[in-house]
Amino acid sequence: MITGTPIFEKKNVLITGGAGFIGSHLSERLLREAKVICLDDFSNSNIVNIQHLLQYPDFEFIKYDVNQPIDLDQFPELDKFRVKFQGIQEIYHLACPTSPKNFENLKVHSLWANSRAILSTLDLAVKYKAKYLFASSSVVYGEATEERNFFTETDEGRVNHLSPRGCYDEGKRFAETCVETYRQVYKIDAKIARVFTTYGPRMKIRDGLLIPDFILNALEGRDLVIYGDEKLEQSLCYVTDVIDGLARLMTTGPEVSLVNLGSDEVLKMVDVARMIVDLTRSSSRVVFEAPLVFLTRKGSPDLRRAREQLGWLPLVRLADGIQRTIDYTVANKEALT
Repeated sequence: MITGTPIFEKKNVLITGGAGFIGSHLSERLLREAKVICLDDFSNSNIVNIQHLLQYPDFEFIKYDVNQPIDLDQFPELDKFRVKFQGIQEIYHLACPTSPKNFENLKVHSLWANSRAILSTLDLAVKYKAKYLFASSSVVYGEATEERNFFTETDEGRVNHLSPRGCYDEGKRFAETCVETYRQVYKIDAKIARVFTTYGPRMKIRDGLLIPDFILNALEGRDLVIYGDEKLEQSLCYVTDVIDGLARLMTTGPEVSLVNLGSDEVLKMVDVARMIVDLTRSSSRVVFEAPLVFLTRKGSPDLRRAREQLGWLPLVRLADGIQRTIDYTVANKEALT
């Protein structure tokens, strides 16, 4: 934070993409200890995710495209947080489209989120001497293979930068380079979380994301569609575990700058689909279709660094996390559809 800058009661935290799936859970978590400024343009999120937070005086939502230059002085609604005097203490950059089905229409948005927006938010961190955390992705490691499906933070990224999804995969790699460069040049405390597949309440439905679509289809008696074959595997980490990891990473010192967050348990998606059919007491079938462009074969994270440096491991069992997600979907089914 800026030397000599007073903190009035609580720290100020800025979250880009704060109305998204992970962002809304992070906003909720940080309200326990901070004043939260949520920036989101709803290009890949929904007001429903943060509607319950709007009542709190320590939460301020601003509809804004973070791909544009960010000047917090232009928002009079932030006067109550005394940003002009206190500044910003922490910045989480989460904004980036991740829609498998709508990926083609969001390519430029993805490109900007990993270039314009990353630089704009890093410039804010320099201005306010704020701690900074970028939510990167396991895609930077490249597609998993039989020989290479368990990734540690020291592994080099291998992505096809000219592929149909290069704006996301190479975009995340470029964004990481930006974070590390600002860390080296401007000496800010900047961190990278490589987030593996995460699931839970508030995921977008009918978007090619397997878990929410599995659940909704099971509730409606429709086929559960796996985009791949019976061998399709990936890890799944419940959203509150990931949020806990992000919050813990932000509290570390400058010596901790890069950590994997996710589950190291490999699951066959056909088994997960069948679990959802059983838990919803559905008569749905599990069927297979061609993979979507946005979906790639993903590996699992080496969690030794997260365990040693953050004291973190995922705690929510798959059956419990799936049941919570089912309960949320049932309670919000009308609004979701």
